[in-house]
Amino acid sequence: MPADGVAPDAESYSPILAALARRGRHLAAVSLFSHMRAVARVKPDLSVFNIVLNAYGQLDLAREADRLFWNMRRPGVAPSVVTYNTMLRVYGDAGLFGEAVHLFGLMRSASDGNGGAGNSVKPNVVTYNTMIAIYGKSLEDEKAGSLVQDMQANGVQPNAITYSTILSIWVKAGKLDRAAKLFEKLREAGTEIDPVLYQTMVVGYERAGLVSQAKRLLRDLKDQDGIPKETAIKILASAGRVEEAAWLFRRAASACEIKDSSVHRAMMDLFAKNRRHQNVIEVFDEMRKLGQLPDSETIATAMNAYGKLKEFDKAAALYQAMREEGCVFSDRVHFQMISLLGAQKDFEALETLVGELSHDPNIDKRELYLVAAGIYERSYKFDKASQIISQIRSPNGFDVQKFR
Repeated sequence: MPADGVAPDAESYSPILAALARRGRHLAAVSLFSHMRAVARVKPDLSVFNIVLNAYGQLDLAREADRLFWNMRRPGVAPSVVTYNTMLRVYGDAGLFGEAVHLFGLMRSASDGNGGAGNSVKPNVVTYNTMIAIYGKSLEDEKAGSLVQDMQANGVQPNAITYSTILSIWVKAGKLDRAAKLFEKLREAGTEIDPVLYQTMVVGYERAGLVSQAKRLLRDLKDQDGIPKETAIKILASAGRVEEAAWLFRRAASACEIKDSSVHRAMMDLFAKNRRHQNVIEVFDEMRKLGQLPDSETIATAMNAYGKLKEFDKAAALYQAMREEGCVFSDRVHFQMISLLGAQKDFEALETLVGELSHDPNIDKRELYLVAAGIYERSYKFDKASQIISQIRSPNGFDVQKFR
């Protein structure tokens, strides 16, 4: 666009950032966002802010998301309910429960008419569901339960996610009677009960030793033999039910009942999202023991877990072993390795790897260099980052020798 004399604006960047986010390329999205502001001097709009806040959360960069969120208003962009919900989820995933409660309090003040002109965003069902889950994580099951009544009092109707979340919290807290009463009340009221609600209660009954009750629900769910454990695990994992999915997975794994590699991938993704990195590695090791060949995304997830555990040597060994076996990596895997080298401050190895990858015709070179520039920027090596950005913009292209 600049070559044709057209200056890109926020609407130019937004669909590209959205496409990267949909493909899970959050690091690339953040790098492009940095380029958008620092190089192109384009002011983000609300859509861009929402995408990047979510990307920061996915990359475990909660503090960066927090800083960006509270500075949004400076360029004249007011957060929407989507923005608030994104930040609540980021805070919850990062264990920043105090920040989440504070932000939720601001939204509730708005719903009570006390928010003022600067804060008129009211909570919706996603907001309440997110906060209920956060209270569950912080072991405040009473507050989680009271929010269900609070949302109804404010004209927000609970949905299946609301009920499945509160049931999961009560089961985890050992309040099985309370969970069972709510479940039966929902059935009597004719509320549509989705598979997640059934599986939450099935696992709760089984853990409490009430096998007959569990079998009854399984018969109601499908047939007299119940649904396969692999299916149940994936249902619970996709619904974010960590404890229930983990309990059922370990039970099925010990009985050698898991043959489908997609179950391992689902559990790895679930554990990674909830920052249970040691569990990610355990599932990955279990997967390898069965002789299953991990795909590119699975390898990236395992490498990220090793990085979070500060086991950089194991991440590097996995990366090297998979390369030697001839695995075809997505760009994400290569960029993950570059990021891990940056986290170690091993810039010599980083530059060597970037040099090798720059000769790979299958890798997006511009994105590769943007990732490297972002790493240098976060390491406060601004001169190096600026040098890389300048070379990217150069009409002569990027000189790998100058990068080194």
